[in-house]
Amino acid sequence: MSISVIEQAKIQAQVLVPLVKALQTELGEVRANALVRKALGDLYRGFGEEFWKAKNGTDLGEAVSSAFQTYARDDALAYDVVEQTADVFAFDVKRCAYAEFYKALGEPELGFLLICTADFATAEGFGSDVKLTRTQTIMQGADHCNFRYRRDAGGS
Repeated sequence: MSISVIEQAKIQAQVLVPLVKALQTELGEVRANALVRKALGDLYRGFGEEFWKAKNGTDLGEAVSSAFQTYARDDALAYDVVEQTADVFAFDVKRCAYAEFYKALGEPELGFLLICTADFATAEGFGSDVKLTRTQTIMQGADHCNFRYRRDAGGS
């Protein structure tokens, strides 16, 4: 059995948190965070492309649902689906073990940078016609995260 994404995130944090803090000290927070977002964005965009190809690139709801089942493994996320169609997957995350972990470390800002911003890059991997809207996160103190994936009409 492969290691769950939440366990991977906890292991990676042991290296990434001190690395990002050192980059922020050397380069300044804005420049360091932009560098981290770009590097991780490329990685997560590739994950989105893999999920999309695995689902034959036709049903957005199915592809995003599959991706989030992967991220939710080992009770990492509790979420309610608001809407699911071939062109929409909307859901609210009610509990997030990723946020709980980074808050326990005292590093929710780095958790947002390392975990939450990856959601937009992953969405890009589903195709240029797919848009993610999210206006709040648990990591930033909200009571839930509101994910809204939508494929533009006429998109492929």
